[in-house]
Amino acid sequence: MDCELIVDARNATGESPVWHAHEQALYWVDIPAGRLHRWQDGQHQHWQADEMLACIARTEHGWLAGMESGVFHLRAGADGRLLGERLASAEHGQAGMRLNDGRCDRQGRFWAGSMLLDMQRGAAVGALYRLDEGGARLNVQLDGLIVPNGLAFSPAGDRMYLSDSHPDVQTIWAFDYDIETGTAHNRKLFVDMHDYPGRPDGAAVDEDGCYWICANDAGQVHRFTPEGRLDRSLTLPVRKPSMCAFGGPGLDTLFVTSIRPAGVDLQDQPLAGGVFALRPGVKGLEEPAWRA
Repeated sequence: MDCELIVDARNATGESPVWHAHEQALYWVDIPAGRLHRWQDGQHQHWQADEMLACIARTEHGWLAGMESGVFHLRAGADGRLLGERLASAEHGQAGMRLNDGRCDRQGRFWAGSMLLDMQRGAAVGALYRLDEGGARLNVQLDGLIVPNGLAFSPAGDRMYLSDSHPDVQTIWAFDYDIETGTAHNRKLFVDMHDYPGRPDGAAVDEDGCYWICANDAGQVHRFTPEGRLDRSLTLPVRKPSMCAFGGPGLDTLFVTSIRPAGVDLQDQPLAGGVFALRPGVKGLEEPAWRA
């Protein structure tokens, strides 16, 4: 499988790639830098936020973003900065936390998890939130998590996936999802990633309902069938792929962001932190926009 570097972004933590079909552009974030990036027609541009920027979802005018302190509505300013309006605060379990992986369900409800900035502490103080009440409140739907990640929804929207990336957990779960009420229940084991290379990070679902998960530390992206069977693994030239998303004119390109770890010899992975494009021979689904 050919893997093309599209932007040598050198992101500290590249995350949350989203294909914007109307603009034919790929957006993503660099979490600790607080930057929103765009790649369009081969051109790369970015905008600066006032705090860490973890995940994004399209809105009618701009972006919904999970950040350190809560969920914001962001618009790109002409001066290279992001203009932000806080919609809902995250009531973190303790100091030193931020939101992490997040996206909209198929009906346009926004979900996001939270984690400690110091992941190595391994404290299960993270939670999974849903944005409710017209975007005014974040309500906890699940707690006791360390690094919630891998959030994704089946094509019909009736199954939700969630993982915990921490080395002590490395588990992906599947939930039954009520599309009318936006509630997840009947959590069950989907994949124990201790049995496969890498830790589960960001994910995407293709039109066949298969679940693509970035295998952090292993330099791969795994595809699991809806039954939890490993279908294939794609290899990248970096060890820490962080999240994948389908895009391109035919939604048949798999874009992958990555992490450039600090204080590590990168001679064997000089492209760490880059954004890559693969063509796996399957199509994805358009990412839903947020509906207040």
